[in-house]
Amino acid sequence: MNKVILMGRLTRDPEVRYSQGENATAVARYTLAVDRRQSRSNQNGEQTADFIQCVAFGRSGEFAEKYFRKGTKVVVTGRIQTGSYTNKDGQRVYTTDVVVEDQEFAESKNASQNNGGGGFAPADRPSPSDAGDGFMNIPEGIDEELPFN
Repeated sequence: MNKVILMGRLTRDPEVRYSQGENATAVARYTLAVDRRQSRSNQNGEQTADFIQCVAFGRSGEFAEKYFRKGTKVVVTGRIQTGSYTNKDGQRVYTTDVVVEDQEFAESKNASQNNGGGGFAPADRPSPSDAGDGFMNIPEGIDEELPFN
């Protein structure tokens, strides 16, 4: 079984490209900084995080492009995929990526902003704090985006 579950913060905004052809597909690439569990032997100032490359296709890629920003804490599930290519110098380069099957936020927008993250809501949408009763106001015309009615 090839299954990966990661929780970490984006090291930078996702890089998104669209495939060529009739049905252009979004391909989002981002790196997660995933903390290692602390051990007694790791008190010498050694690296305490792993930087893991992730790639999301289709609607997941579009979601990452729209909402993920540097510092956003996310949970990703997927599978490890290895590959290789020859670079312009003729050297063989080996790659390891996590192909994203599911991704979601691991903290609220407010917590993300307090930790230096960029948040995940676009500027044109209201934040939950805009409503006095603790619920977010749903803007007009968003009905088309909802998966249910």
